Amino acid sequence: MGSPVQRRQPVELLDNEQLDRFRALVWSRGRANYRDLPWRRRRDPYRVLLSEVMLQQTQVSRVQACWQPWLDEFPTLDALAAAPLSRVLEAWQGLGYNRRAVALKRTAETCATSYGGRLPDEYPLLIALPGVGPATAAGIRAFAFGKPGVYLETNVRTVILHELLAHREEVSDRVISPLVEQTCDPDDPRGWYYAMLDYGALLKRMVPNPSRRSARHTVQSPFEGSRRQKRAWLVRAVLADGVGGRSVSTFELCERLGLAECAAGRDAVGIEEVASILTDLLADGLVAQVPQPVLDGSYVTDTPGILDGSVVARSRVTDSSLQRVVFEDPFETTVGSDVWTAPVA
Repeated sequence: MGSPVQRRQPVELLDNEQLDRFRALVWSRGRANYRDLPWRRRRDPYRVLLSEVMLQQTQVSRVQACWQPWLDEFPTLDALAAAPLSRVLEAWQGLGYNRRAVALKRTAETCATSYGGRLPDEYPLLIALPGVGPATAAGIRAFAFGKPGVYLETNVRTVILHELLAHREEVSDRVISPLVEQTCDPDDPRGWYYAMLDYGALLKRMVPNPSRRSARHTVQSPFEGSRRQKRAWLVRAVLADGVGGRSVSTFELCERLGLAECAAGRDAVGIEEVASILTDLLADGLVAQVPQPVLDGSYVTDTPGILDGSVVARSRVTDSSLQRVVFEDPFETTVGSDVWTAPVA
């Protein structure tokens, strides 16, 4: 017997009186709780894009700390496009979800080559850019170009759920989106969505999070000890070595990450898990793999000899900085001996 088909929730738009009342409430609450954030002081499309990407799943306070240092180093889309990816990733540290930095750089490259170093203002062109989804595209159009649209961001969703759908559960975005579109003030989309964001932020401090009634709501697993945390640690480690022109093997990364995990009171990490994460990071463009020659069954790497002698037998090549490592286990040869460095492009 198949699973029951879920019935679509009806979309109930506001009448004129309800619309006027809702807009008056949001404008009042938003203005009273306005946050003077640095990215709101200018309408520069690049700064709007940067703020929208940085604020995805990252607290405002953390974005504020990284905002000006980022602009000091990458003041324009052209500057970001020309920067080495390794440096972009290094500057991104502290914001989390490093794939956003890669997508942001790719967007800058597209704008540099196709749009004269500027962001387009047309929705189809924006949403085609790497890492730019519907909400980000709508945010750019509203905050940089003053154009209305469906900016379905988490705080906006919070306001709609609290004020207009207070008695509904498991509310899908198919129900919320038409209300976001209808209520957007066409005379000032920029100011309107700032008011929605600030009122939503207030609600999250004042009442139990209304977003828990969204069908999209999920409770994120703890970061510490998670695969996400290990990904972030490995990116930082590879970047730190790459800055010095050094590469690092899976074995060394496994040993160093294991020590960090043990110091935090958690179990050490297996080589298979580290290799799996590094493979994912390679696919995401966050690390680069260094080709290594094989000599007479030995593996040559430029990583220092700090591995446990019980794991590998090793001897240093005396006339160069290279180190020959002979692996005893065929699985370890294919997995642990891979060598990694920071991405360059």
